[in-house]
Amino acid sequence: MSSPTAGELSDFLSDLAAFRTGGAGDYAALMARKADLLERIAADMPGDEEAAQTAALARARARANDLATG
Repeated sequence: MSSPTAGELSDFLSDLAAFRTGGAGDYAALMARKADLLERIAADMPGDEEAAQTAALARARARANDLATG
């Protein structure tokens, strides 16, 4: 698993901003993408417990949101 590229992060942030300003897009899918990006960052930083915890929390929230909306 490789760390996310600047382009991937930029694309995510653009999509998130579009959702926040106009409601365009799927919030559950955005949160899943966020979790994926954070998991990749954490995987690239072994031993960084905070990165791992942040990624795990993001994944749990993405799953909970998916269950609530699905």
